[in-house]
Amino acid sequence: MVSFRFPFSFSQPPRATSSFSGFSISAVAVSVTVGAGAAIAASRNPNHPIVEWALSSHRSSLLPWGSITLADSTPESVVEPKTGFSFPASIGDSRRLLGVGLRKKSLLGLKNIDVYAFGVYADCHDVKKLVGDKYADLPASEIRGNKAFMDDLMEADIKMTIRLQIVYGKLNIRSVRNAFQESVGNRLNKFGGPDNDELLQSFTSLFKDEYKIPRNSTIDLTKEPGHVLCVAIEGNHVGSVQSQLLCRSILDLYIGEEPFDKNAREDFLDNAASLAFDN
Repeated sequence: MVSFRFPFSFSQPPRATSSFSGFSISAVAVSVTVGAGAAIAASRNPNHPIVEWALSSHRSSLLPWGSITLADSTPESVVEPKTGFSFPASIGDSRRLLGVGLRKKSLLGLKNIDVYAFGVYADCHDVKKLVGDKYADLPASEIRGNKAFMDDLMEADIKMTIRLQIVYGKLNIRSVRNAFQESVGNRLNKFGGPDNDELLQSFTSLFKDEYKIPRNSTIDLTKEPGHVLCVAIEGNHVGSVQSQLLCRSILDLYIGEEPFDKNAREDFLDNAASLAFDN
């Protein structure tokens, strides 16, 4: 029997998929010990009693850490439960997925549409260094609720990526550009005042009409060292802008005090705090 530790929890249980032994068990932050035969059965059957018990326990109580005995190793992807879209558990060597969410938008004031699912990644070494330098004397439970911690995550020179996966099949790049013009523009005004039109234009101009974004396509907004924001569409780099203010404004949309998805924000903060104590 081999025990693997899965430190991350997500606020909603994932859907069962054909790759069930990947995320569907690991996101449940509970401790389960089973024999080898039962572990294999559970990993292959989403309706297995062990799985049902684990999911039930997860709904009633979220814990930031858990160990589970399974035939597989760490999960390769995480599913956003409302859309079924999956995100890789890590990008590169040390950028790890800490939260998933959904961006909704009101359509003509009549109904909300699912625009895109998103995943929030952060470099685990950078987060650990931040916590070690400023919050080493606080337990994880206190770090999670510390507003200064949230501000530091957005202000510090931490490598992060927001990955968007397009859900709404009729979305075009012009709509994305216009949406960022409004949302990022409001944040730039909030954090930097009204005289940032040129900075906003340098960002939105990267979303050129020639780019196609059908359903399932991806847009990566990545903060690299030196507060350089890099934009990639379908894995292709389309441009970058160096600005701490712009990076802060974009991150605020997803993990700030008024985020697009509150559950994603809470998951990110919980998991970032837990990550700091992951040995």
